Amino acid sequence: MKKDIQIPEVTDVEMAIAYEYNDIYKTNDWNVYIINNKNVDLEMMVVVTQGFSETKITSLFRKKLDKLPANSFAKIEFIQPELFKLNNRFQVTFFEGNTLYEKTFLFKENTIKEGALRMIDSIKKRGILAE
Repeated sequence: MKKDIQIPEVTDVEMAIAYEYNDIYKTNDWNVYIINNKNVDLEMMVVVTQGFSETKITSLFRKKLDKLPANSFAKIEFIQPELFKLNNRFQVTFFEGNTLYEKTFLFKENTIKEGALRMIDSIKKRGILAE
């Protein structure tokens, strides 16, 4: 039975952390984005976030998106710089048509920093893409 289970590979979906100016609070903030570079809508998307190290673990954060349109992106959450010293894992599941997909994105500890920023064309912001 296990040999009959096919887990499709996720392509053209990315996770980014962008460093951007917040007009409301007049601060520079770090925000997490999910990016859909596919030409089809993604539905029933769930993102589960957790920071961890050998000695610490954060509580789980869950975010649901009913629909992420084709060639678009959505802000998932604000992330505090104190969490950058941890590994930050984002587990994403979604439907594309009638097929369920899953992918885990990881930002390794101490890799989220201003010196690593680059322009991410799909969101038109400076940021870092997950592995």
